[in-house]
Amino acid sequence: MVALDLLGRRSTLRILWELRAEQLTFRALQEACETNSSLLNTRLAELRALGLVTHDEGGYGLTDEGRKLNAALTPLSDWARQWKPPAR
Repeated sequence: MVALDLLGRRSTLRILWELRAEQLTFRALQEACETNSSLLNTRLAELRALGLVTHDEGGYGLTDEGRKLNAALTPLSDWARQWKPPAR
């Protein structure tokens, strides 16, 4: 439940997505996520505290656990790409 709570928070999935391929500076991540600095700071602090994101002189990046989480989400992403919601 902790993981689902975290993933359901605004911008969490977007941050993980944007960090999937490379490290990003705070400003680059903020622009990529299209979010405000306060929310981004909050989410990054949560993700760092849980060991999913790291920060060093190169910027923010995923830890091994963060990469494992992204890999676990890949089947959901694959499903979402092919899913067509019913017409309303």
